[in-house]
Amino acid sequence: MDGSRKEVDRQRRSRPVRVADEIKQWVVEQDLKKGAKLPNEAAMIRTFGVSKGTVREAMRILEAQGLIVTRTGPGGGSFVGEVSAHRARSLLANYFYFQELSLADIYQMRKLLEPELAANLAGTLTPAQLDELQALAERHPEPARTAEEEKEQHVSSLAFHSRLSEFADNRLLGFVIGFMARILREMTVYRRLYEPPNHALWARGRKHQLDLVVALRDGDAEGARQVMASHMAGAEEMMVAQEAQIQRQFMAE
Repeated sequence: MDGSRKEVDRQRRSRPVRVADEIKQWVVEQDLKKGAKLPNEAAMIRTFGVSKGTVREAMRILEAQGLIVTRTGPGGGSFVGEVSAHRARSLLANYFYFQELSLADIYQMRKLLEPELAANLAGTLTPAQLDELQALAERHPEPARTAEEEKEQHVSSLAFHSRLSEFADNRLLGFVIGFMARILREMTVYRRLYEPPNHALWARGRKHQLDLVVALRDGDAEGARQVMASHMAGAEEMMVAQEAQIQRQFMAE
């Protein structure tokens, strides 16, 4: 895009939006970190050469985006905020509301990424982290007897994967995997949960998670990768058997 085109696009945007962008750029240039206090309103008016109303609207835009936090009372003011992973995933899920996201889409990604995450984490987790994963894997020692219990076990299984994603050194890899786990946890419906629970698939999934913890504890990267790959294949098989579908709905922030 040439300079004249950029200028036209800039002028088409509202003044508060432009000032909000300028404030973000100023924060970057000042290398401000989360929690840093921003200048007061009068200083903002002087710095950006706009009216009080424009500054206030620009700050409201940034607050709505989660990039600033406003506090009242003594010591109050506006501070640099940080968009949480939870909120970012909610916004991303709301984007996919319009994209006809399918279970096959999710598992195509899970089968590629989760074995890689497992291999990356082998031998890197602390005893406390491994114990936490072990407890999650052992949460349901018996197969489900009812549809409600079966649903609870699905949620527990996804909690294991969500927690694993939070241990990732590669934050992008962890974010995407955590996003997929949240989609499956909050936006999936199972059309055949009224059928008798499949005990063989339950046992297979539970064993995979327990075996994975062993591989992670032993530092066996290739073993962890293979266990997770098999686990993803089994999880997809279970979802297909239960006629699971991604429900079209917005995700709460």
